[in-house]
Amino acid sequence: MISTSQLGKSFGGRTLFEGVSLQLNPGSRYGLVGANGSGKTTFLKVVAGDEPASDGQVTIPSRARVGVLRQDLSLDDAQIILDLAMMGEAAVFKALQERAQIIDHGEGDVARLADLEDIIAHGEGYTLEARATAVLEGLGIPIAGHRRPLSTLSGGFKLRVLLAQVLVGGADVVLLDEPTNHLDILSIRWLEKFLAGYRGTALVISHDQRFLDNVATHILDVDYETITPYTGNYSRFVVEKGAIRERKEAEIARAEKIIAEKRAFVDRFGAKATKAKQAQSRLKQIEKIEVEELAATSRRTPLFRFTPERASGREVLEVTGVSKAYGAKQVLRNVSLTVRRGEKVAVIGPNGLGKSTLLKIVMDKLQADEGTVKFGHEVRAGYFAQDHHEVLRNEAQTPLDFIWEGAPTEGTSFVRGQLGRVLFSGQDVEKPIGSLSGGEAARLIFGRIIVEKPNVLVLDEPTNHLDMEAIAALVDGLKAFEGTVLFVSHDRWFVSQLATRILEVTPEGPRDFPGTYAEYLERCGDDHLDADAVVLKTKVDKQKDKAAGAALPAKNGNGAAKASAALAAEEGLSWEEKKKLRNRLNALPARRDKVMASIEAAEARRKAIAEIYAQPGFFERTSKADVSRFEKEDAELGSKVDQWMTEWEEIEKELNAGGEGASA
Repeated sequence: MISTSQLGKSFGGRTLFEGVSLQLNPGSRYGLVGANGSGKTTFLKVVAGDEPASDGQVTIPSRARVGVLRQDLSLDDAQIILDLAMMGEAAVFKALQERAQIIDHGEGDVARLADLEDIIAHGEGYTLEARATAVLEGLGIPIAGHRRPLSTLSGGFKLRVLLAQVLVGGADVVLLDEPTNHLDILSIRWLEKFLAGYRGTALVISHDQRFLDNVATHILDVDYETITPYTGNYSRFVVEKGAIRERKEAEIARAEKIIAEKRAFVDRFGAKATKAKQAQSRLKQIEKIEVEELAATSRRTPLFRFTPERASGREVLEVTGVSKAYGAKQVLRNVSLTVRRGEKVAVIGPNGLGKSTLLKIVMDKLQADEGTVKFGHEVRAGYFAQDHHEVLRNEAQTPLDFIWEGAPTEGTSFVRGQLGRVLFSGQDVEKPIGSLSGGEAARLIFGRIIVEKPNVLVLDEPTNHLDMEAIAALVDGLKAFEGTVLFVSHDRWFVSQLATRILEVTPEGPRDFPGTYAEYLERCGDDHLDADAVVLKTKVDKQKDKAAGAALPAKNGNGAAKASAALAAEEGLSWEEKKKLRNRLNALPARRDKVMASIEAAEARRKAIAEIYAQPGFFERTSKADVSRFEKEDAELGSKVDQWMTEWEEIEKELNAGGEGASA
């Protein structure tokens, strides 16, 4: 569907990519990855026709419909949200509007009705509104707001409307630039399902590793001033690319070793008449050996090393009865939370339920309507705001001055060294903050936090704008951090790598789980975060689920029941009691298996004893003492089997009451 031939793009003296010849086929989903600034968005723009190539060409069949999600496209705030989504099918939407003008208002050419009906029928126009509604709902925009103007949405939700417009359009080719930006976990999962069923050609830029693992059938790697295709998802690409690089480096090392050995022979014996011929032969051999010159990678990895100046007390943060409303919309209601030293607490859930608001209240950036927030002894908090402008307020300031503000007693070499660790060097340290890209701004803020040496980090969407290498480096830095982390994130890979505790914000209130993200999903069922399940719950059985103790059902009814029971079992328990309960539930399957193995072994031994009894002449040739010993062993085994069966039944009851989802 899309082909490129010797495609190249340069800006001035800098080459982003060249010699790119690719064939992108229908039914395949291509993840476009690379460092920030490597040329991913530029390649997408060239393919979309928004920007000319320096060399080569892009070929897309003229009949193919192309849908493009652009990060910089503006919309009219006065337009209706549903209409904007339906405009993805531009010709059909226009025909529907013209038909309505003729039939409902008597305006226009009646003779056009037949042609309009053909356009509408051919484009399945009478289902267009339903399709647009479903996509908007899937992307987290509730149906109650579909007929409101775009101005009623925040910037992030406006981008969702743009995405909906592309997805509704039924395009043969979709080009998506960071579609997961500003999406919450529910909407990302919905998008994954949508793309998994998409039959056209999809080209997607994303820094979300789990999203690419779930969606991509191929990876296009923008690096070494070219674009290299790989088959498989992102995780497979990382392994394959690393193996190829290691193989090439090994080949170069072998060739250089051979050259060095031959060169040493020439240097040692070249002047001797008896060895001159051999030396000349080796010189000719050296000339024939080709050593490949590996291009420098465009990927750069920052170093995030967070070292607290001093440790905090054991109790780091106490949130008590916090509530917050924006006008008539209640986003937080009676939230209480205790955070202890060393915990890494992930706050997850749908957008619009107060995750960022909670962090702002914690950091005293916003006043709660009710409740209190209290930091513990010796707490020194560092804050990463989702909106970088909250921190980088002086756009004329330089990165050098910004870091120096955080460490005013340090010298120039220290400050420049810290900037170098977050990939600012040379003239970059002197340019205005206002000219920084999103990724540069994020790295700079982390550089400031590092020099301030807090022992508590409060991070609101810290992976936004960071590339893969920076996200991985951030995970490494936060894992090594000896302090406490409270963070909001929609990046499931990031959460899964870091969190030791999950606070999921739901419409029914926060759900606090003392464990990792993987353990949380095992407990509740991974599909409890499925957007379809949430919509179904809201529309069909919300009150029934609430009464049963289930905040979010899974698609599998049995899984939903187990999740409900697990959550109900924890209702009203303290954090320590929840942790003890979780540890016990996690240990139950191993105990169950051990009990079953004991039962099976005992039954096998009893069977063997019965077979001994059945041997011809056993009782005639066996002493009474030996017979008595066998009888005693059989009776003891029978008693133990009864005890183990009782224990097994109790374990099964406890697991079925809620533990199975956590540990089976």
